[in-house]
Amino acid sequence: MTANGTHTEPPPSLRRLESPAASGLAVLCATFEDLQTVLRCCEMLVGFLAPPEGEEAARGGTDPVVVEAVWTAALLSYARCFVAGAGEQDGVAAAPLTEDDVAATHPGAEVLEWHRVILRLRDHYADRAVNPRERFSVGVAQDAGGAATGVAVTSIRQPLVDELTVRQLGGIVYALSEVVDARIAAGQAQLFTEVQDVAPADLAKLAVLDLAAADAPRE
Repeated sequence: MTANGTHTEPPPSLRRLESPAASGLAVLCATFEDLQTVLRCCEMLVGFLAPPEGEEAARGGTDPVVVEAVWTAALLSYARCFVAGAGEQDGVAAAPLTEDDVAATHPGAEVLEWHRVILRLRDHYADRAVNPRERFSVGVAQDAGGAATGVAVTSIRQPLVDELTVRQLGGIVYALSEVVDARIAAGQAQLFTEVQDVAPADLAKLAVLDLAAADAPRE
């Protein structure tokens, strides 16, 4: 990709930049990809949670396991964007996004509180020790006289995510994606300004970035 964001043919050689600015740009790109993953998950979930019709209704709709898996992926991807050191490279430890970014794109305390709820949901679904789907209790069964007659196990099923929650998350993420995309463009322009006058001999000292192994260009 050129400095103005347009795509060209692959260059004859590509050198790895390892400055703080370059590392920060890489983190922003990883954050943008996470946000796009959340948006794709939200699109899928809206389709899953819509009232089933026809053949799908006869099958009982989307498997709850699929809904939970996609929702968990969305929560993990979203929360990672606000973690200091997420995608950290060469000491770049600041969180890619902060609550200030959420507040700037959606003025008002309500959306900021909703953002915090989403992060708590991430903790719930990613808990390594607690089942996020169902809560179990064990009790002793008694007869009419109060004597123990057996042991009973009961459970309370936790509700699946609802469509409104998914759409609210999607709205937050869409706005944040625009913020990150603008920062990526600015970062690319800044880096190009820094390197465009560097002598070829100095550029040749940088490590070669294998084009075959490099990620596909952003669209």
